[in-house]
Amino acid sequence: MDNKDENIKDNKEDIKPDGKVDNKADTKADSKDSKNFVINIEHVKKSFGSNTVLKDINLKIKEGETVVTLGKSGTGKSVILQCIVGLLYPDEGKILVYGENIPELDKEDLQEIRKKIGFLFQSGALYDSMTVRQNLEFPLRKLTDFNDAEINNKVKEVLQNVGLPNAIDKMPSELSGGMKKRIGLARTLITEPKIMLYDEPTTGLDPATSREISQLILETQKKYKVTSIIVTHDMECAKLTADRMVVLKDGEYIAEGTFDELQKSDDEFVKSFFEGLNF
Repeated sequence: MDNKDENIKDNKEDIKPDGKVDNKADTKADSKDSKNFVINIEHVKKSFGSNTVLKDINLKIKEGETVVTLGKSGTGKSVILQCIVGLLYPDEGKILVYGENIPELDKEDLQEIRKKIGFLFQSGALYDSMTVRQNLEFPLRKLTDFNDAEINNKVKEVLQNVGLPNAIDKMPSELSGGMKKRIGLARTLITEPKIMLYDEPTTGLDPATSREISQLILETQKKYKVTSIIVTHDMECAKLTADRMVVLKDGEYIAEGTFDELQKSDDEFVKSFFEGLNF
């Protein structure tokens, strides 16, 4: 794939797929190449009280690229996503999205950037008191000037895309876990974001439904050409969707590469994610 050789870089080091550091590598992207980065995270640190979660996060993502983040539970993977969308702010460092440094934006400019970002939460985050139709209409009425006919057509379109056209008038309580994930994805995509952030998109689902959601994410990437970050423990999802994968440990990315490259890593921590896989 075109994007798989793009390394995580800071101003001093390259991280190899085996977790080793090459201090001699040239890590300065020229100005022309930098324009290709939709997301550029530089030396981000984040603590909660005395607990330092992110020590030095550096990541560059090109337009249309899908990056999967691996790491143990509670190590800050979701914190990075929340910093990108401005739900949390880093203590230090830059988070550039389309060249705009998220922590420095005022409320109005942040809202404009957020219109380009879709965030799929673990729960799907549907409003329990609204029907599926109303859940999908909500962001369109809030963020666009579509008329009723245009909204109705858009709702039907995204439901068709996620394979649930007949769920339009159901309540969230009537939906299975997999259906809620699909509707959550539909609601996120309805405003046609340029960036998608997925927080454990297959968690809590049975293997068959997890595969369906992973396939749907892949189809979404191909159809909408979005730039994506996927936080997941689901290695089948990672293998199917990732152009590139990064591994988070002790507040830093310690390795990066394609699925196949990381599977061959000699680093014990990296290897632990691939133990017992039979695909």
